[in-house]
Amino acid sequence: MVTIRVLREPGADEAVPLPGYATAGAAGADLRANLADRGVLELARGARVLVPTGLRLEIPDGYEVQIRPRSGLALKHGIVLPNAPGTIDWDYRGPLGVIVMNMGDGPFVVAHGDRIAQMVVAPVVRAVFEPVGALSESARGAGGFGSTGVG
Repeated sequence: MVTIRVLREPGADEAVPLPGYATAGAAGADLRANLADRGVLELARGARVLVPTGLRLEIPDGYEVQIRPRSGLALKHGIVLPNAPGTIDWDYRGPLGVIVMNMGDGPFVVAHGDRIAQMVVAPVVRAVFEPVGALSESARGAGGFGSTGVG
């Protein structure tokens, strides 16, 4: 178990639940919109907006938080996160906002307290990048986009 310390932003509605897991098997904790100052945000078709959560996080060194879309919002309403998965580095302490985009057929309303995304806590493995003159061979080789089959 990893502990993420959470600080509410000044003016954030404390009645909005902290991130939480909907089921015992959930990998992602739901994030909610904290729109205490305005109540709702309406996104026109094709529009994107930064939705505030009213939170700041303290993530332990060696971990990151990934922000991912909610599948139900994507399927039912065309709501996506254009930079998914978004990464929050362990050393960031600023406000947590979620970039939400409406790819649906019409306007979409984000209401105060709505679940807008999910966050996954993941360990970070850092690499050392070594310049070389050649790479080893592999069965796939340089085969790229679509080279292993249809799609």
